[in-house]
Amino acid sequence: MPVKSADLTASPVTDTTRHVVQEFLAARMAGDVERLVALFADDVDWLLAENPAVPWIRPRSTGAECAAQFTELAEHTVAEDARACVNTFLVDGTDAVLTGYLSGTVRATGKSFEGPFALRLTVEEGRITRHHLYENSLSIAEACTPS
Repeated sequence: MPVKSADLTASPVTDTTRHVVQEFLAARMAGDVERLVALFADDVDWLLAENPAVPWIRPRSTGAECAAQFTELAEHTVAEDARACVNTFLVDGTDAVLTGYLSGTVRATGKSFEGPFALRLTVEEGRITRHHLYENSLSIAEACTPS
């Protein structure tokens, strides 16, 4: 079935999702934890592979806990070495998927980590209700483990 040009226009829901994710990225880059707390819903479906060697990776479920992850990450890594680039940013309705590459250095060990990532976010009623991050957890665990 041919796609009509009207079918390709963004919906108000997609526009809202894109805006909230852009706000999330801006707050994340600025280290604005208060803004992050406001962007996360009260209850969040948080998924980040459990990794006991990594101090900033743990289960979370509230907006405040989710926003705190970014502060904890900053406390345990060297800010000057932190890099992240987003190569793809897809939005469909309430869902957004970002893919890219990240790297950093763990402060306690001086070891570096790097690898690709994929982040799935869901935005409902203007707030992030799902945050699923897939990353190179082996590289991060190795960087957190003392020699």
